[in-house]
Amino acid sequence: MRAEPPPLAADPTALSRLLGTTLDALRDGARTRGGPLPAGGPEAVARRVREALGEPLPETGHGPDEALRTLVRVLAEGAADPAHPLCAAHLHTPPLALAAAADLAASALNPSMDSWDQAPAASAIEDRVTAALAAEVFPDAPRPDALVTTGGTESNQLALLLARERQGRQGRAVRTVVGANAHHSFQRAAWLLGLPEPVVVPTPRGTLDPAAVREALAALTGPVLVVATAGTTDEGLIDPIPALADLCAAYRADDRADDRADLPEHRHADLHVDAAYGGPLLFSRTHRPLLDGLARARTVTVDLHKLGWQPAAAGLLAVRDAADLAVLGHTAAYLNADDDTEAGLPDLLGRSLRTTRRPDVLKTAVTLRALGRTGLGELVDACMDRAQELADLVEKAPGLDLRARPTLTTVLFRPNGPGVTDGTVAAVRRTLLAEGRAVLGRAEADGRLWLKATLLNPHATSGDLAQLITLVEGSTHR
Repeated sequence: MRAEPPPLAADPTALSRLLGTTLDALRDGARTRGGPLPAGGPEAVARRVREALGEPLPETGHGPDEALRTLVRVLAEGAADPAHPLCAAHLHTPPLALAAAADLAASALNPSMDSWDQAPAASAIEDRVTAALAAEVFPDAPRPDALVTTGGTESNQLALLLARERQGRQGRAVRTVVGANAHHSFQRAAWLLGLPEPVVVPTPRGTLDPAAVREALAALTGPVLVVATAGTTDEGLIDPIPALADLCAAYRADDRADDRADLPEHRHADLHVDAAYGGPLLFSRTHRPLLDGLARARTVTVDLHKLGWQPAAAGLLAVRDAADLAVLGHTAAYLNADDDTEAGLPDLLGRSLRTTRRPDVLKTAVTLRALGRTGLGELVDACMDRAQELADLVEKAPGLDLRARPTLTTVLFRPNGPGVTDGTVAAVRRTLLAEGRAVLGRAEADGRLWLKATLLNPHATSGDLAQLITLVEGSTHR
């Protein structure tokens, strides 16, 4: 006789019991870890995983409770925990509990966002929430819209695809102009889309110089997508968006002034802003002015799994004009047959290049409803304040140098003194990693290597920041 099939996630009683096991295992694993990441380095972590996992595909299963207890515990024990205040290397945020709870509901119900009959309510929620977020980015646009993506890489690729389809239909490949500070996804996107490699403008001061961009544009013909960054990966800097928007607006006007009949279609420049990091500053009354000019872009990338405290993935591509998204339309008779669409069933295939996709918008919708713009803005402000506080501590520490006052929540600093080299900086970081004491990133700026602290935990305290400084100083002099 066959055994009874295991319960489905839609069974709340079974799910509740298994969640208890899962939460206990998370707690036990974190307690065993005891810090921001496991001590011992890659080999020690791999060994513990091998011992816990055993045979990944056993002939006879161990049962749900043992499997959850064993593997969730080893995962938590071996995690780099973004919720720990000394885990501050990357743009990897600790998710809010309410967002994780909403994500559980999405997983349990498992809507697939590729046809209305698989996601009736989820598709309606996505429609409302993306419209609201698009209006936040483009408050004066008559028809803004936004697509849910897996993050900045997908959003930037979509922006380049839309630019190609918008301007490249007459056989002229769109060129992309980016700063040396731009995210690596633009090079990959150009490669995937069969476009020329981006024109890279040097950024010796960390941000784009409009004069240098103007010089690059002067050497190009045909359609161009100029990319600005609002929150660079290495330093958290913001390019001069208003000046770059002025430059794009003037680019075609200058051609018309030349009085050549072919020039109105000869050149065209649109602006894309990669605000994956800095975009959520829109929620902050205090810091929103740092994004002045953002609404003048044609497309904007925003990640809410960064300064939005969502479980990954929670990316967006916002567009000034919803008509730009028409090129993504696609028909598959089993998902969006013409007669179904004509009868009023929403067509979801044009909302993504993916087919099966999770209702990632649910956790965002819950967060927006729970906290509102004010609550989210306060979280942004708290992390911005922590960055300024850490910069203050670095400036007061005689054995440390501060790269510059932070623009967002990224602080670059390094040990100083006789004999301190880039090798010293790298060794400090690796020592802290190996001992499981702190997780700091690394960044190159001004021809030197720096330690990078990315402060995305609104629960971090002044004492946590002081401890981070103490750990770096102690590791420097070993």
